[in-house]
Amino acid sequence: MRLLILGILMGFPLLEGAVLYRLGQGHGGWVIAWLLFSAIAGIVLIKQARFSLVTRLAGELSRGQFSLTAIIDSFRTVVAGLLLIFPGIISDVMALVLLLLPIREPAYQYAQARNDRAASPAQGPDRGSVIEGEFRRER
Repeated sequence: MRLLILGILMGFPLLEGAVLYRLGQGHGGWVIAWLLFSAIAGIVLIKQARFSLVTRLAGELSRGQFSLTAIIDSFRTVVAGLLLIFPGIISDVMALVLLLLPIREPAYQYAQARNDRAASPAQGPDRGSVIEGEFRRER
């Protein structure tokens, strides 16, 4: 298993380099332009994810909630930005797929169900927000 992971970690940059070499053999100008554009787009995505996370979390926390979807969405955007910064066509395609996959909806549904369970606790004979009893103050 360790050799497989090591092979992937070592083989991915080599594969990226081979693809870039093949694409740049006759058309090197557009490959360099693509690499520069994708690196700039990755930096912009990471900066945007940071500011988006701060504002979304601040808005949710001001309402007394914690937004798991903001963290998941921001993490996904940062990983896609890092893949765009890494030079290569394969990593750029992986970043685009990561950005276009509809991960937000399942995460949003999970977080919404979790917030609903926290907002309305299960009602039962011993689980409720009302405690019945008598109180008498002695002087």
